Amino acid sequence: MEVLAVLNLGEYAQIFSKMGMFPVFDLAYYIVSILYLKYEPGSVEVSRRSPVASWLCAMLYCFGSYILADVMLGSSPLDYFQYNSHILLASAVWYLIFYCPLNLFYKCVAFLPVKLVLVALKEVVRARKIAAGVHHAHHAYRHGFFIMVIVGYVKGSGVALISNFEQLLRGVWRPDTNEILNMSFPTKASLYGAILFTLQEAHWLPVSKSTLILVFTLFMATSKVVMTARHSHGSPFALIESWVCHLLFGSPLGGSEEDHHHPPAAVPSSPLKTKEELSEGARKRKAKKAE
Repeated sequence: MEVLAVLNLGEYAQIFSKMGMFPVFDLAYYIVSILYLKYEPGSVEVSRRSPVASWLCAMLYCFGSYILADVMLGSSPLDYFQYNSHILLASAVWYLIFYCPLNLFYKCVAFLPVKLVLVALKEVVRARKIAAGVHHAHHAYRHGFFIMVIVGYVKGSGVALISNFEQLLRGVWRPDTNEILNMSFPTKASLYGAILFTLQEAHWLPVSKSTLILVFTLFMATSKVVMTARHSHGSPFALIESWVCHLLFGSPLGGSEEDHHHPPAAVPSSPLKTKEELSEGARKRKAKKAE
């Protein structure tokens, strides 16, 4: 604790925890979310064929975690749509990414240095959402620690958890991409973060909430920026998870868990990388047709 005092980490954490997310951080969140939507197979075709379906998919990518958490806590799934400024901002981002002339906006935000900054800003919002979800559940279920973890987890990764429903809106059904069966790094990190914030909310973790938010945000932002820069989908938790699975569940060390994180070369190793490759392939096919 003396080290924290010397570094004034508590003071910085307080300032950071009080920073407003709208509009800068939320804008980055919407841009990255809808950018990933455009990477999805068939999303561009749907935007041309049915703009309404494309807009609904974009709203799910931006607000799916809020919708799912509201449903779980007994609120209306439409509650978040009362925030007109957020809906209009996300809708403007959707329009620019899919319909901007010459794809200029998409090219700008997909430019790697710009994208890295946006990804880092998005993780700031994710950490806040997890903390807010745990806090909200704590007020509704003061001793429901599992509920706190679930709601915080959903707030951090709700978009991925309802991805199969979003696929139906695009006319695509890929049950093999179920996030529960194949958890990506953000989904796993959201679960671990929800557990940490729940322990802090229950006063079992001797760290202030503002400090935990700052530390967890730094970890998430750094990890995602490095993974995005390297086009990697490997998880920093892979080694620890393999040991835990070996000790608790009897899975062979470096066996199935290792295969999950490092699949054979014939199988795409990264959903994110696959999306980018699909997007690049689609652009090349369009260019050939234009010729």
